[in-house]
Amino acid sequence: MASVHESLYFNPMMTNGVVHANVFGIKDWVTPYKISVLALLYEMTTSKPIALQERRRLNKLILPLQQGPDLTLDQFLKTVEECCPQTAYAVKLRLHEMADGELKDMEYFFATLPTPFSAIDSEAYKTSVVGLFMRHMLLAYNKLSFSQVYKLYKALQQYYHSHYSQPGDVQVGLAADDSDMDLTSTEDNVGERMEKEELDTAPLHESELRNEDAPSRGPLSQKQAEYFLARQAYLLKNDENKALKPSALQDELNNMLKFNPDFAEAHYLSYLNSMRVQDIFISTHSLLHYFDRLILSGSEGKSNGDEGYGRSLRYAALNLAALHCRFGHYQQADLALQEAIRIAQESNDHVCLQHCLSWLYTLEQMKGSDSSVLTEDSVKMAAHFCLPYLVSLGIQSLVQQGAVQGKTAHELMDALKDTDILHWKHSLSELIDISLAQTTSIWRMYGKSTMAQQQAQLLLNMNSLEQVNFGVQQNNTEAFAVALCHLAELHAEQGLYGAVSEVLKHLKEQFPPHTQHAKLWMLCDLKIQFDRAMNDGKYHLAEPHVTAIAALNKTEGLYRKAQVLKALNRTTEAYSILQRLQLYCEKTKYTEMIIRVMLVTAELHWESSGFATALPLLLQALALARQHHLQALASETILHLAFTQLMLGVPEQALGVLHEAMEPILAHGAVMDKGRALLLAARCQMAMAGTRSNGQRHAGSTHPQHKLNITHYLKCTCLWIQLLCHVSTQTGVVQSLPPCCLPPALGLAVQSLGEAAAYFSMLDCKERLRDVHYLQARLHHTLGQTPQRNKCAMLFRLLDQELQAPGAAVAMRL
Repeated sequence: MASVHESLYFNPMMTNGVVHANVFGIKDWVTPYKISVLALLYEMTTSKPIALQERRRLNKLILPLQQGPDLTLDQFLKTVEECCPQTAYAVKLRLHEMADGELKDMEYFFATLPTPFSAIDSEAYKTSVVGLFMRHMLLAYNKLSFSQVYKLYKALQQYYHSHYSQPGDVQVGLAADDSDMDLTSTEDNVGERMEKEELDTAPLHESELRNEDAPSRGPLSQKQAEYFLARQAYLLKNDENKALKPSALQDELNNMLKFNPDFAEAHYLSYLNSMRVQDIFISTHSLLHYFDRLILSGSEGKSNGDEGYGRSLRYAALNLAALHCRFGHYQQADLALQEAIRIAQESNDHVCLQHCLSWLYTLEQMKGSDSSVLTEDSVKMAAHFCLPYLVSLGIQSLVQQGAVQGKTAHELMDALKDTDILHWKHSLSELIDISLAQTTSIWRMYGKSTMAQQQAQLLLNMNSLEQVNFGVQQNNTEAFAVALCHLAELHAEQGLYGAVSEVLKHLKEQFPPHTQHAKLWMLCDLKIQFDRAMNDGKYHLAEPHVTAIAALNKTEGLYRKAQVLKALNRTTEAYSILQRLQLYCEKTKYTEMIIRVMLVTAELHWESSGFATALPLLLQALALARQHHLQALASETILHLAFTQLMLGVPEQALGVLHEAMEPILAHGAVMDKGRALLLAARCQMAMAGTRSNGQRHAGSTHPQHKLNITHYLKCTCLWIQLLCHVSTQTGVVQSLPPCCLPPALGLAVQSLGEAAAYFSMLDCKERLRDVHYLQARLHHTLGQTPQRNKCAMLFRLLDQELQAPGAAVAMRL
């Protein structure tokens, strides 16, 4: 936020840019609220010893109470009571003595104030914060005339008794006795008060920022307004959750602007506030009024002449371009940006031109165009003019583009290392956070979940370099939201849904729904719920999430809609959506989604037994994944390739291909991918064992009951039934293989199935567990292990009864 200029300090007596002779002294220091603060300080210095922890909390509360806007007695006592209930009761008792007593009781209170100054070790020493406040109060009180003292006493009574009145009575009483509260009023300034009431107070815009039921409050003093604006601007930047709610903050700003419409900084804070709720009308209105007031006030012109006027104009156009970029109005943003560039070139302002160039390549990226040349030029020029912030932003933008274009990880990390050196050298803490969040995203994109988790934890556990004010840690920026969302997704992939709920709970508390970064955790939460429902086979629960995901991200919504349609066997609709989505992603160069679409399309070919048709598509997806170094997607594609080869009757080649992806999947993959990979490996081992056993039986025996038709079982939807058992062509009785015919691969298959069952149990994926238990039962039956067979058969039976729905055949599903 722009600095508060001295000529723009709020003054309730300022009209039409003229500052009247009346100063802030009495109005600033002698109010019923300030008497309450004074009573608190008096009790702190004269009452019984207070516990160290409570005194520490009270000491931290002193400055906000002194510098902040006036609070109601209820709010004031509640704030003090949270720190020290004993002191709050003493303050309430002191105010009761004055308000329910006589005027002499208030006089006695002020008469006893100098007492703390006499003690050498007192906290109210003359040069301390408490001592200075008490001295100001005493000086201001001693300057009051008798009539003003009486008005102060009546105002204190009204302030105290409003604590026990009905809310409606309080507002009426305050409005009726407004003249009593104004201790600066005299018989001569009635016209000034009338003039102040006739200022333009029309509402800016009817929106959710307006609260018509809010009571009308009096004007704030210079220091109160200054402190209020600085505090709220800091909170909006660093911890939006602790700032006032949008409607409440807008009410306060409208109250300021009612008494001084030319208060430029209030207009700028209104602009920041309206951006929180995505209100394009008020944000544009407030931003334009801010620069209008800044120019009309003459503060820029007085210091810099015509240069100050032009500087405000070009930065006004630049901010307007940034505003339109935020709302996706690219044409309007381009026009405003060209205007800012033109004015900056006329004034030879290289710094403004560099900011314009940064927004220019950002705008091109938002449009989907290649802006790498513009970005490189921006980085070179920013380095030439010693603008490290813009240099870092440019390099990070180049890294992001390089990741999309398929640059290797070491090239991107080297570039980010150079920016990190720049950040630490110039203490750019905000860019340090962005760099760590970007590194986390890059590692996730490359499929290195361990490295991504490490970078996210590094960001969350790093102390901010920003000076901490108002008890705020810098933990509500977009970088922190991105890191927490990555952690939630990583924990969900490992089946740790308890940890996921804790992370999402923190995100919801730190980024409420009305904040600008809330859509990050909303999308993350919906994707996790969708994936969990799909893994459980509960497609009726996954389907409602598709609409919500599409509202936040259209591309993700279409992809998940195709997944649900495929699961519901609505193949034609799913294929149509996938084709449209692939064309869109190829146009926008969204490589990750292109590969995912190819994989789902291949699965659609499987359902129609088009395994040979799916093979070229999978090879194309694998080449694309390796070209862009997307290890996770490459491993997923290899799984699909191995399954396709298994179904084409070449299990040896399928197992060989699968071993290539097994190591990265077990190291960095999700629990579901680990379970699927091990299940597929077991099926390949079983198929190879069946093939070898068939060959041995053909060589050593021609008995018809030792024949096994491998070609037939591969084509059959019930692959697992005829995989490791043979059927007598004469009696039709299922029999076990003789011990001499048992290949050693069956032992590996049993082990792989056991590990797959453990992974599926972590996700509580009952459909997959049912398939695994069935295959385990058939294997143990073949091996003659009756107890293990009976146990697996019982588990299969229980799950089959619980699901009450036939699952897809194992032969047709990866």
